[in-house]
Amino acid sequence: MKLNTEVSDIKTLDHGAPQRSRTPQMKHTRAANQRIPKWAYLLFIILAAFVSYRILQHRAAEIKTAQPPARPVTVAKAITKDVPLYLDEIGTCAAYETVLVQAQVSGVIITRNFQDGSDVKKGDLLFTIDPRPFQAALDQAKAQAALDQLNLKRQEDLQARKVISRQDYDTAVANAQKSQAATESAQVNLDWCYIKSPINGRVGLRNVDVGNLVGPSTPPLVSILGLDPIYTDFTVAENDLPLVRKYLGGPNVKVQTYLADGSIAPRTGDLYFIDNAVQPGSGTVKARGVTPNPDRALWPSEFVRVRFILDTLKNATLVPAEAVQVSQSGPFVFVVKPDNTVDLRPVKPGQRQEGDLTVVESGVKPDETVVVTGQLALAPGAKVAPQPYPAPSPGNSKQSANSKSAM
Repeated sequence: MKLNTEVSDIKTLDHGAPQRSRTPQMKHTRAANQRIPKWAYLLFIILAAFVSYRILQHRAAEIKTAQPPARPVTVAKAITKDVPLYLDEIGTCAAYETVLVQAQVSGVIITRNFQDGSDVKKGDLLFTIDPRPFQAALDQAKAQAALDQLNLKRQEDLQARKVISRQDYDTAVANAQKSQAATESAQVNLDWCYIKSPINGRVGLRNVDVGNLVGPSTPPLVSILGLDPIYTDFTVAENDLPLVRKYLGGPNVKVQTYLADGSIAPRTGDLYFIDNAVQPGSGTVKARGVTPNPDRALWPSEFVRVRFILDTLKNATLVPAEAVQVSQSGPFVFVVKPDNTVDLRPVKPGQRQEGDLTVVESGVKPDETVVVTGQLALAPGAKVAPQPYPAPSPGNSKQSANSKSAM
């Protein structure tokens, strides 16, 4: 029993000794295994730099892909031009002259020398009243005038010899003058048998025919309207009166008249008359212009469009009308910068002009480029691909202006 106990103690001591001797060696081996070469560090740095470069490159590609492409728009340059300051109104035409042809003597019409609705000139023969009674009266008056002239000559000779009294001589003078006046009156009545046009114009529908008995008390035989020039009647709202009074009497005040369908070019005339009071109930003031009408394209009582030009705006800035947009903040335009990005500019628009252009009183400078179409998806700083804006033809622009005026 004692022997076994000693043996076990020896084994225990032997087994513990080797363990104490191996522990320092194992620590040395682990330290040697944890030592990393320098080239491994370099390789790690290179790999990290490469991965970082690829990541940055990928992110740049994603940003580039996410950036919206340049949007196509049409553009035009702002121009300067002298344009009118005007008021647009609705008006009617009226004959420049209106004549109701009336018979001045009584008689039977024996000829009619015109066609209903034809143009006549001043002095053209229209009707002839039977002149025979008036010719006979004229011949009788001439005979009496000749007799009275002979009697006056004899009385003058006797008066020179102091054979007759002064009263007899005065009576002879009076008779000669009376017969001369009767002759002239008979001549006037005979001339009135030949009814002539007093003006240049167009005759209407006749009221009498050949064979009718006419006289000073009968209705007019026919009417004649002077059509060249022609009046343009229109009204001005009382709210516009301060502006009208500001330019009234100026050298640039004109009246332009044209048809709503654009079939004739606008015709420029002068302001002839403006009333001195506002019409009760309508709140308007009557005005009238004189318009050239050599081809008779304008007719009395025809509805026309009137542009009442008050003045001329010198060197006004103009842009296409479509370029001006309206937001909650007011009117604005997109201006294209040299780098093809856009800038939003608040503007103060003025009146619309010919050629589908609009006056811009402030916000845009001449020769700046503005976006005309394609504004819907734009924002300040957006990139655009500008294309020239095709200018509308005069016919299309006029039709567009007329339709917008009607709206």
